[in-house]
Amino acid sequence: MEVTEQKQQQVNYLFPDNFWWGSSSSAPQMEGAADVDGKAQNIWDYWYEQEPNRFHNGIGPADTSGFYYRYKEDIALMKQVGHNSFRFSISWSRLIPEGTGAINEKAAVFYQNVIDELLDNGIEPFVNLFHFDMPMVMQDKGGWESREVVDAYRDYAAACFRLFGDKVKKWFTHNEPIVPVEGGYLYDFHYPNVVDFRRAVQVAYHTQLSSALAIQAYREQGQDGEIGIILNLTPSYPRSSNPADVQASQIADAFFNRSFLDPSVKGEFPNELVDILRNEGYMPVYTEADMKVIRENTVDLLGVNYYQPRRVKAKEHSVHPDAPFMPDRFFDSYEMPGRKMNVHRGWEIYEKGIYDILVNLRDNYGNIPCFISENGMGVEGEEKFRDAEGIIQDDYRIDFIKDHLRWVHKALNEGANVKGYHLWTFMDNWSWTNAYKNRYGFVSVNLEKDGERTIKKSGEWMKQVLQHNGF
Repeated sequence: MEVTEQKQQQVNYLFPDNFWWGSSSSAPQMEGAADVDGKAQNIWDYWYEQEPNRFHNGIGPADTSGFYYRYKEDIALMKQVGHNSFRFSISWSRLIPEGTGAINEKAAVFYQNVIDELLDNGIEPFVNLFHFDMPMVMQDKGGWESREVVDAYRDYAAACFRLFGDKVKKWFTHNEPIVPVEGGYLYDFHYPNVVDFRRAVQVAYHTQLSSALAIQAYREQGQDGEIGIILNLTPSYPRSSNPADVQASQIADAFFNRSFLDPSVKGEFPNELVDILRNEGYMPVYTEADMKVIRENTVDLLGVNYYQPRRVKAKEHSVHPDAPFMPDRFFDSYEMPGRKMNVHRGWEIYEKGIYDILVNLRDNYGNIPCFISENGMGVEGEEKFRDAEGIIQDDYRIDFIKDHLRWVHKALNEGANVKGYHLWTFMDNWSWTNAYKNRYGFVSVNLEKDGERTIKKSGEWMKQVLQHNGF
């Protein structure tokens, strides 16, 4: 770790000189312009049209933060806050409105302009291909349940690599692929609002296959960057050291973490999960040829999204025989007494979890190159923290970031191959059915003043962190 004596005097927690500092967002959450310049509907546009009441304050995806029109202004603010990297996603339904076939040239120009603007400002683009936003024409074919859609995604990914791969050297196939499985096919918080474990398993398997096929396409093109996946890794802590609690935590881990982590990094699915699926009669439809693709196309780089831990205990009551089959047939959730909470989001704050993830990757996943691709604190009603100068005094966010970075720093010093930290998110953005209920950004977006941008105190603090490469 190369450092100067001056830097050592300035900071207690110093990071490597090439550490990736920045933030993350996604196309459906920041672009807006949902039906502009040839963009077709995705599942969020369609669902909002059908059930606007499911969205906080009735705010839908057309009303997101307006990055499509204001990207130059926003990227200038990123530079002002000190970013050296930024993750965003490409909208499949904007780039290829029919899901397959012709490229929307206006979309291609938009994304090329965004990439160029980032590079001109010294900010490396990290590009994700899928962030929960299935094109509606593809959902009508079955979404991730359909093998045809998997192949269409591979073609979409290959088109992105051809269009932008000369300038983009950090690619990601999916963001949090477990979430559409949970939300869309188990727990009813994403479209298509299905509660069906068998269909959920097929969706998960096809999603993992699509990731491997995109990686295969990237390498077949001879591209010279890195390609990975972004996983929300949520450590599963047992209530106690009792063997029943420990087993419950291991099963939860297999369902929600290792289901995508193991095949993405090791090319194989966890035995505990496969055993459950086989024993309960829920194995997906698959072919050996596709399993070979998964084995042979693992990731170069892993993004880690961390917000909260999962705490579980052994089942206390038997499951009703007629209840839908769910992962929690094998464990119960557990609320640890005295836990620290983000009361706005209803999530536990447990900073050491980020360290435990990094140590697990070091010890059990070949110390794969990784970075914290999301970490953040959503707060409702942030306007009450705005001072007389109009700046939101979000000291709670600064403390949250500091407390997590201390544990990242400890893991780094203990040999974890962690290369960066991205906050969720750069500017307050639309967040699915929660819309603008909770704010996460370094930059506030005032919806009542035409989306006016103002850097929060946390943004000014982060600028100092980046200047000194630590704090």
